[in-house]
Amino acid sequence: MKKLIANFSVVVLFVAVVSCSGGKNITGQQVAIAAVENSKTELPEQKRMEFDYMFSEALKQKMFGNPQNAIQILSGCLEIDPNSSAAMYELASIHAANNDFASASLLLEKAISINSNNIWYKQLLAQIYQQSKRFDDAARIYDDLLNKDPENQQFLYTKAIMLASAKKYDEAIKTLKILEKETGTNEQISVEIQELYLLNGQVDKAFQEIRKLIDYNPSESRYYGLLADLYQNQGDSVNALKYYSKILELDPESGFVHFSLANYYLENNQVEMSFEETKKGFSSKNVELQTKVQLYMMLASNREQSKLTNEKELELVQILLETHPDEFLVYTIQADNFLRNNKLAEAREALLKALQLEKNDYMIWERLLFIDNDLQDWKGLYEHSASAIELFPNQPNVYLLKSVACIQLEKYDEAVAVIEEGLDFVVDNPALKGQMLMLKGEALYKQNKIDEAFQLFDESIKLNPENYIALNNYAYYLSLIGRDLDKAERMSGKVIERFPDNSTYLDTYAWVLFKKGNYTLAKFYMEAAIKYGGENNPVILEHYGDILFMLNKPEEAKQYWEKAKEKGGTSKVLLQKIKEQKYIEE
Repeated sequence: MKKLIANFSVVVLFVAVVSCSGGKNITGQQVAIAAVENSKTELPEQKRMEFDYMFSEALKQKMFGNPQNAIQILSGCLEIDPNSSAAMYELASIHAANNDFASASLLLEKAISINSNNIWYKQLLAQIYQQSKRFDDAARIYDDLLNKDPENQQFLYTKAIMLASAKKYDEAIKTLKILEKETGTNEQISVEIQELYLLNGQVDKAFQEIRKLIDYNPSESRYYGLLADLYQNQGDSVNALKYYSKILELDPESGFVHFSLANYYLENNQVEMSFEETKKGFSSKNVELQTKVQLYMMLASNREQSKLTNEKELELVQILLETHPDEFLVYTIQADNFLRNNKLAEAREALLKALQLEKNDYMIWERLLFIDNDLQDWKGLYEHSASAIELFPNQPNVYLLKSVACIQLEKYDEAVAVIEEGLDFVVDNPALKGQMLMLKGEALYKQNKIDEAFQLFDESIKLNPENYIALNNYAYYLSLIGRDLDKAERMSGKVIERFPDNSTYLDTYAWVLFKKGNYTLAKFYMEAAIKYGGENNPVILEHYGDILFMLNKPEEAKQYWEKAKEKGGTSKVLLQKIKEQKYIEE
């Protein structure tokens, strides 16, 4: 449970932790209007009117989410007035939004050379430099902005960020110190200065920054935590424990300190004590559930580092259930735990409890439906998918899964209707559309609508050539009626090339070869099917008997037909084969 310390050099645009005395809330439209006013060149009246119209139209296209149209129109503006800094700014902002920082920076540099007083041009250019990791250049722009607006605290703070990102730690610290004189003692500024001192190898000064916060407010327990963390990170476990204990003295109800102590004990290889502190943190009602969940996920995903055993993980889940019994998120965590331990039925029960508390979370429903499918609980899948469709009528996967249940429950007409409805919601997903067409083909095949079914299988495979279930089933159905056997062999061969140890797929390939009269090769692949799990499958055993019969081994064939019967084979044809001791084609 390593402590994660914020990296000062990783920042986002427009970060502000202090008041910006010189800042203003400015809209994009205001920027554009001001830019036009400040960049007008002498143009003939007709050209000026044409420019103003096109510029206004470009802004409109940009606002309506049509950036390519805006780019085209703005390019036209620059043909009319090559020195329009406003058009350059608007073009630059579009390029920046498309992550084309090179084009954006060139445009803005030109715009600033024409209109050097426009602060918005400079701010956008600074942000682009930041995104391009040109931190020195960005810092220089904020220097220029501060020359014109020295009391703007946001500019000062962002300049410090740029200097820190450029690894100019001394200058960044100096800048933050100037900001601190204006704001007074500020926790976040002090913490950032402390981190910069650490990055600069000035450990003693880092300690001084945190102690300054403690002197400023000695009753604030968080500051002792910062000091304890700093000692711990410097390998001084004695002082670290001293200040963690100070937090409990000041704030006995603090839940977070238990996580810090857990981290402390873990780093000192005191695993059991670490876990006891973790449990206390999980039991605390003063720690938000989201924080506990994040820590749980971190522990569970780094088990070697966190020393979390299966038993301990279950204990943490149970604590969450006891302290947050009305939070659906806890039951999803319990479900995850069950799934990792292959307890599908238990995971499903946990998800059903989660849905009782929060029925509008689609991802929970989808997970539930997939578990129903894995459990082959077709009735459950049918009922749950019907409920999900009512709540999420535009989610195609729900229709897909309901159609699976319909086919398994022999509701073929309903399966076709469900798929046709679900296809309306499939957008730019040929693989999913292919799966749905395959299932529709399955339903039609079961209704003996062979030609329609095979047409859908062809469409399905064309949409998704890697749909191995469709390839296998289509090949098998072709073999059963003896149609297009070369095509069936190609499809089935592709499947076993990808899954050489799947007994079902091997059985299909062997049966296609059988239908083509290649009994010796069929025997080889059927033996592989039996070897890889087919020894208890009555269909595979019956097929092997058929192959042996065709190879003039009637006694062995009869043995395998009888084995097929013992393993649950009940077809009339199988019983007739045993009785007449010969192969009978279905």
